[in-house]
Amino acid sequence: MNMTALLLAATVPALPLPPTPAGNAPASVLSAPVAPEGGPAQTIAVGTPVPAQWWREFGNDALNALVERGLKANPDIAAADATLRQAQELARASVGGLLPQVDAGYQASRARTSNTIAPVLADQNVMLYTLHTAQVSLSWSPDVFGGGRARVRSARAAARAQAARADAARSMVVANLVQSAIQYAALGEEIDATRDAVTAYRDVLALIKLRQKIGAVGASDVAAQETALAAIEGQLPGLERARKAQEAQIAVLIGVAPGSSLPPVPRMDELTLPAQLPLSLPAQVVAHRPDVRSAAAIMEGASADMKAAVAARLPSFTLSAQYGGTANTFADMFASGNPFWTLLGGVSAPIFHAGSLLHQSHAARAALEAAQAQYRSTALQAFADVSNALTAIKTDGDALAAADRGNRASADSLNFTRRQYELGAVGTFTLLPVLAARAEARSTWVQARAARLVDTVALYQSLGGGTGQQLGQ
Repeated sequence: MNMTALLLAATVPALPLPPTPAGNAPASVLSAPVAPEGGPAQTIAVGTPVPAQWWREFGNDALNALVERGLKANPDIAAADATLRQAQELARASVGGLLPQVDAGYQASRARTSNTIAPVLADQNVMLYTLHTAQVSLSWSPDVFGGGRARVRSARAAARAQAARADAARSMVVANLVQSAIQYAALGEEIDATRDAVTAYRDVLALIKLRQKIGAVGASDVAAQETALAAIEGQLPGLERARKAQEAQIAVLIGVAPGSSLPPVPRMDELTLPAQLPLSLPAQVVAHRPDVRSAAAIMEGASADMKAAVAARLPSFTLSAQYGGTANTFADMFASGNPFWTLLGGVSAPIFHAGSLLHQSHAARAALEAAQAQYRSTALQAFADVSNALTAIKTDGDALAAADRGNRASADSLNFTRRQYELGAVGTFTLLPVLAARAEARSTWVQARAARLVDTVALYQSLGGGTGQQLGQ
């Protein structure tokens, strides 16, 4: 490549960001789904951004306090903020490379001259002397071909990428905390439902034993009910273990050791399902999602790195100056005849580096292409997350409607069958499936309610989940 071509390559501006892939957004992102029928109705407001403090939409003060504590005390957020400050300081430091550097120095030396060499001082009789030297030096490398400016842009892009990661850390902590609180409450209800089922199984077992005494049923009926009772009792330890795990997760998210006393966690019936959900437009999703903003900043930094790699193959210029004074006494350093000054100018150009500079520029271009592909992938994944969240909300509503019907029907069926059993109209093996169906239906109903709340959180998060310092306001 000749010098003219190199100069042209060096002055090419950084590659622009690829256009926002809004036209590739799935149809489900651009249109509102039908409001689900199960439980409270939810409507979709197309074009509405995500509220900065979206967790307040659930209408619970205990949840709000839990999230605020997590935002202040979570160690992951603290680490992300510290890393952000580091990146910002490095970006500010990179600007100094574009400006002249000024340094000052002072040196004092004490020496004795040998008799066999000419003395350094005018007085031939002085063999022991002191030299004081003070000087100011200035150096500057003009950024003729933009390599220094490209490095500054790269450092600033790295700071913006880290800022987006810090936002992502806040968003993730808030979403995980709200979801953990919902799961904790749901597991509490499942435990209560299972304990109610255990009580019902024990009541039936007592009834069967009473009927056995009068000869109405045999030992097989008692054994069958005892087996069913043991099975339902065996579900409790697993549920309690899962609830303890959620409790430990909440503790970690708010920055305390597991096992510590937790602040109040809301119950399921204390959480209000948001009646209106936001649905950002594709351009808003790309602008608000921290992962997309981070990918865009990384791509911009890769573009700047490629420009810097090209500039490294071009000549570099250096200007420097020195001014100072030297004397055998401190007060005479700048007396008449003692000051000195120097002006230097230089240019250097790479001639032979065994192809390393060329390959470094090729590597920078490959890194840019990888960053562009990663940006497109991240943006498309953002649309997929929104689409999946919308689908989940619709299907959760249908599932909750079915679970609600099943829960009410199972309760009626159990009451009816139990009265029949007490009257002797049906046997034990007719009652047992009804008991099992009742326990399963109630558990499914609790899980369906929790799923609808959790997937509502997932929609908020997929749309960006509140950005920047707004999360802590």
